[in-house]
Amino acid sequence: MERIKEYIKLMRITHYLKNFLIFIPIIVSGQLSKLNNMPAIIIGFISFCLLSSAIYCFNDIKDVEKDREHPIKKNRPIAAQKISIRDSYILMITLTIISLLLNLTFINIENKKCVILILLELTYLIINIAYSLGLKKVPILDVTILMIGFIIRLVYGAQIANIEISNWLYLTIMTGAFYMGFGKRRNEIRKQGDKSREVLKKYNKEFLDKFMYVCLILIVVFYCLWCIDINTISRIGNSYIIWTVPLVLIILMKYSLDIEMDSFGDPVDVIINDKILIALSIIYSISFIAILYLL
Repeated sequence: MERIKEYIKLMRITHYLKNFLIFIPIIVSGQLSKLNNMPAIIIGFISFCLLSSAIYCFNDIKDVEKDREHPIKKNRPIAAQKISIRDSYILMITLTIISLLLNLTFINIENKKCVILILLELTYLIINIAYSLGLKKVPILDVTILMIGFIIRLVYGAQIANIEISNWLYLTIMTGAFYMGFGKRRNEIRKQGDKSREVLKKYNKEFLDKFMYVCLILIVVFYCLWCIDINTISRIGNSYIIWTVPLVLIILMKYSLDIEMDSFGDPVDVIINDKILIALSIIYSISFIAILYLL
């Protein structure tokens, strides 16, 4: 049982939170009540979760020595020698194969959708392996790769549901990913200097502060533009979605307050360790869905 817990820890189940982006296209399209797409989307979500776990395995294998010097990461299964590198590679390969097979076997292949989905997952896999092998040492590019991962999730969900996503929504997710990426780098520098990542030697807190808050402003601007876009209003059937902007602002302020305090800035850790932020996110989600489906 203890060994199973270590494998689950290695897979980083809590980080599956990021993969809920796959559901965004069908939610914002107003088609959530049409259940015919849901089985495929759920399978796609599972597939992407398994793939992301495979990448976490590879990342932890490559970072094992650095992780052992980190106050938190030293407790990861590979760094703590709870799981061998050989077993980690086996898990990584197994998860990758199952992930790709789920696309091939269960998702509707109409209009070559299956091929597109597999290509998206392979792209995600390749860029993240490249990230772990060295691109994470290149400033700006390291955060850009993380951002691309978020966009791929969004495109993946849109492809499964056969839904076209607003450009404003893409820009909102893109700047949000940059904001969280710069925020994480900023806090790593503040907490540990440049010891935890080689790329941190090429960043400084002033640069990260500046662009983190440039992205924060752009998140709000792009989200507002999405809310008032004529296509959004037409799809939803009302213009009330603009009233979710104050909630978005409050959530962003609370998130910013968290990463300005005693935090390493990891987005998932910040969210799951702040009950107020979780409550605000639930209120926003309920309000958002109510406006889309009940008004």
